[in-house]
Amino acid sequence: MEHKIFCPTCRTVKPYELGKETVTEEIRGKEYHFEITIAVCRCCGEEVNPHGLIDKNIKEIDEQYRKAEDLITVPEIESLLVIYDLGKAPLGKALGFGEVTLSRYLEGQIPSKRYSDIMKLALSSPSYFEKLLIKNKAKISKNAYNKAKKQILDLEKVDSLSDEIRGVIGYLFDKLEEITPLMLQKMLYFTQAFYLARYDEQFFKEDCEAWVHGPVYREVYDIFKEFSYNPIESPVFIMFSQQKEKLTLQQKELIDCLVGTFGIYGAKILESITHVEEPWMKAREGYHDNSRATEIITKENIKNYYRKVAQKYDLANSEEIRKYIHQCLKRANIKY
Repeated sequence: MEHKIFCPTCRTVKPYELGKETVTEEIRGKEYHFEITIAVCRCCGEEVNPHGLIDKNIKEIDEQYRKAEDLITVPEIESLLVIYDLGKAPLGKALGFGEVTLSRYLEGQIPSKRYSDIMKLALSSPSYFEKLLIKNKAKISKNAYNKAKKQILDLEKVDSLSDEIRGVIGYLFDKLEEITPLMLQKMLYFTQAFYLARYDEQFFKEDCEAWVHGPVYREVYDIFKEFSYNPIESPVFIMFSQQKEKLTLQQKELIDCLVGTFGIYGAKILESITHVEEPWMKAREGYHDNSRATEIITKENIKNYYRKVAQKYDLANSEEIRKYIHQCLKRANIKY
């Protein structure tokens, strides 16, 4: 649909189009360059001001400024309220702030770097927040304190994971439209496998076990098991998304490649692929098909197997990876 607005230069209603423009702003004595949206009359080329554009520009500048200074965002502050199950005033006091400080931040006021870092650390580390909670216990009610302590206990499982696997999980949450616990487990396995084969080093330290439904990272399973076979929907996502920013370009490119190949299949298909691969089968030797097992699928076995795969297929090439997937599906008697 063509959008129109009154153009002061043309003196009549004219169609306009959106574009981008770089503006320079000085904030707290420092110069910044922001890319904002502009609207231009398609007839005379002069800028026009459709409804909502100024608000959009303010939001664009705010987001870019926070990113440039590594400051916490409003949605991230909102997530703090959810994951610790506290209101604005008690959460602010638990963090060591004033009673109305969080309310101002939620309304858009930009926090200092020091306060931002405190909130970001509390968001990524329940153990850090627990220290603040204990330190400021006298400032909040007993009920609020107990609620927060309960949430911390539930979140400690997330805190026990390595930054690396949390980064992968956060990146997968971003890249896949929806992801079930089973799908997540298999994508983690393939990420580790490809990284071991291509770079001769582990992506993350966690080991997986050879369960009935394929490789499983027990610590991750415990966090998301409540979702069963349903897509994961949880405010703890934010605790993973922060770590994804620490991934290298090389790591992100590898995950992108796997999302575009393995990631287009359902979780049960990925499970079937692992069932015809040597690492899982070797770890399951001596067990019946439906027998519970907790045997570790060693990183060495995973690496050795995928290095053999790499002798036949180029694991850095999406088309070659698809060929490998199709070969596995044939062995599993699955039509594709």
